[in-house]
Amino acid sequence: MPLTLTILGTASPHPGPDRPCSGYLVSGGGAEVWVDAGPGTFAALQRHTDPARLTAIWISHLHADHSADLLAAAYAFAFGGMTPHAPIPVYAPQDCARRLAGFFGRPDVEFLKGVFDFRDLHDGHDVRHWNLRLTARAVAHDTEAYGLRAEAQGSVLAYSGDSGPCPALTELAARADLFLCEADLGEHRDGEHSQQVHLTPEDAGRTAREARVRELLVTHVGPTLTREAATERAAAVFGRTTFTAVEGDIHSV
Repeated sequence: MPLTLTILGTASPHPGPDRPCSGYLVSGGGAEVWVDAGPGTFAALQRHTDPARLTAIWISHLHADHSADLLAAAYAFAFGGMTPHAPIPVYAPQDCARRLAGFFGRPDVEFLKGVFDFRDLHDGHDVRHWNLRLTARAVAHDTEAYGLRAEAQGSVLAYSGDSGPCPALTELAARADLFLCEADLGEHRDGEHSQQVHLTPEDAGRTAREARVRELLVTHVGPTLTREAATERAAAVFGRTTFTAVEGDIHSV
């Protein structure tokens, strides 16, 4: 099974008509993984696979535009007839289970264990499902956040999650075949590079160039930019093949 990336949603910081927030389906090596669960992405996911048959769910960080549709999935699995055969592993920053339980007004997370198996991420977290390897790196954001490197059958996909410029992101993306990278900001809001928690298109292009990736896919473009403008700006710095992430598109890695 070749490594493929299906775009479920790209919007930041809220969904729009026909444009959910961040979410992707990564398929390869016999596994299917829902990566980030932004609002609207659970509905989009159902166009491409049966959610109850997911191999795993992987959440980069707990901001709502990347994680809130875990609630929709919980309702579907627990009450909507989509019950998985076994609890689905959910790789996420610590406290994800407690936050989700809070939506139900429950002080404990035990009632979620029938559908979700929560597993905390950490820097360097590495797991294999069938022939799909998932590796996490901690990246610069204003909360605990991770980028993802997915590998199957010699192909490599890197995903920034939400991140400011940082060495870990460049290392994560090193020589990836496809780098799915956010470009949320039109420009940085202050001069302290170390305090940046999002990327401009130029940052995305520079990271892709320094990491020597083969292709760059621009996503999570914020409201101060159009997706087309962000892609053009990133491409000017990267100097190689650059695409715009669009809902419903499927990319072979």
